[in-house]
Amino acid sequence: MRNEAAAARWRSVGRQTVALHRGELPTTARWWAAIWETGHRIAALDGATSLLAWGLTGFDEPMIHLSVKHSHDLSSLTGVRLHKVVRRVDGEVCDVGVPRVRPAIAAIRAAGWAVSDRQSALILLMTVQQRLCTPEHLLTACKQAMGRRRRRFVRQVVADIVLGVQSLGELDFARLCRSRGLPEPSRQAVREGPNGRMYLDVRWEDWALVVEIDGVQHRQGLTLSLDNLSRNAVSLQRDTVLRIDLVGLRLWESAFMDQVAAGLTPSRRVRGNSTHPNAAAYLESGVRVGRR
Repeated sequence: MRNEAAAARWRSVGRQTVALHRGELPTTARWWAAIWETGHRIAALDGATSLLAWGLTGFDEPMIHLSVKHSHDLSSLTGVRLHKVVRRVDGEVCDVGVPRVRPAIAAIRAAGWAVSDRQSALILLMTVQQRLCTPEHLLTACKQAMGRRRRRFVRQVVADIVLGVQSLGELDFARLCRSRGLPEPSRQAVREGPNGRMYLDVRWEDWALVVEIDGVQHRQGLTLSLDNLSRNAVSLQRDTVLRIDLVGLRLWESAFMDQVAAGLTPSRRVRGNSTHPNAAAYLESGVRVGRR
């Protein structure tokens, strides 16, 4: 091996790893090198790196995240972030191929290791959206492998995902409703539209009020036209449809949420005679549409 390296045909990647070429290592090779340099019996890909190894797409993480038991004392490696965990959950590591933590556990740890709350929520949502694990598996993992950071936040996001939140926009909206004491809506309600079944982001059954959270994907290609057809059909069925785009929700949060509250007034209730107590308390506070 020394002769091949001296002849510039091979190169040393570390103390335990030799590349049989002089070019850049592909991603999978870098994962294996990190495992071998750390110790293949004690280390496993974890967090966002493990999710990428399981097939997560649309997310980029330049650092390689490895987890090891807290009792191991290891030196740092370039481009590798070592995380010490107190204990391993039974069966959490899959050793077929590159050793990696199973998706639900890895997602919970990645959420705690993320650089921001928003990235944390994005990782959890993408893991479920891309079918790497179910919301129920995520909830179980939340109880088994919760770290020290963002414990309350991660629990709340997982609870929202289990209830049916499908995107960051819906997640933000659910939190805004909760902070204002508004009634809990149904999520991903199913209705019949001109092109078959359609899924409404948020709906209050008793008020026949629908809120659609429009992300960037709603402005691509023919999506806008198809969405308009579907939502018009909902309006013709006597539901009131409020549309909120994510940029508008960031810039005029109070004004949009005032409109939602106005749609939940007692006079607009179509089922039952009583008003949800939280909505009543909020409305009695004097909030009106357009006030900041």
